[in-house]
Amino acid sequence: MDMGTAVYHVNRVFRKPSLSASIREDVWQAAEECRLENFRPESSNHRPVVSARLVHDGSWLYGLFSVQDRYVRSVQTAYGSAVCTDSCVEFFVKPKADRGYFNFEFNAGGTLHCSYITDPRRSPAGGFRAFTLLPEEQGRMVKVRSTLPRVVEPEIQSPIEWMLEFHIPIKLLEKHAGPVGDPGGQAWRANFYKCGDMTSHPHWASWSNVDELNFHLPRCFGVLIFM
Repeated sequence: MDMGTAVYHVNRVFRKPSLSASIREDVWQAAEECRLENFRPESSNHRPVVSARLVHDGSWLYGLFSVQDRYVRSVQTAYGSAVCTDSCVEFFVKPKADRGYFNFEFNAGGTLHCSYITDPRRSPAGGFRAFTLLPEEQGRMVKVRSTLPRVVEPEIQSPIEWMLEFHIPIKLLEKHAGPVGDPGGQAWRANFYKCGDMTSHPHWASWSNVDELNFHLPRCFGVLIFM
């Protein structure tokens, strides 16, 4: 592991979060906090304060984003749509070194986009050279709760804090990446992101620094160490 690699310890919990999207819930006090402070220079002058927390119980991953934001817009409502064009938080995770990764992308209204990507090089026809958009029935296995309405339009330009909680079953990851089991004791690669491509103040932030304007760079992922 390189000295500059971002590392996050995913603590084990013994009680499932209630999907309330509330940082006051006790289970989140057991989680480390990671901050998304690496902003691409292509960003506008908007610098939202963003943190993420992640815990697990052996069968599920539980995550919580906290965002102190402005210029919030969320209009995509269909599963698999381009939620990255809205105010959006993202969790990319690669359970196995020799397999692909998942991009869990959530707009501020809680709409999900998720693919399993095995070759993130861009295709001339659009998209990636090798990927599978998770079927909607698999997308429904991911539980999501945002503190904002499903649609935010017009854009909220004044300061606002919003939170988004997600629950991802390990068995969903196994449908594409193969057997994973209880992740306790394992090390995965991952990154957390915040963006807003088509808001009035576009920005691109990450936990582990990306060396170009492209979130789909597994070489730039940090490390998750499961306790």
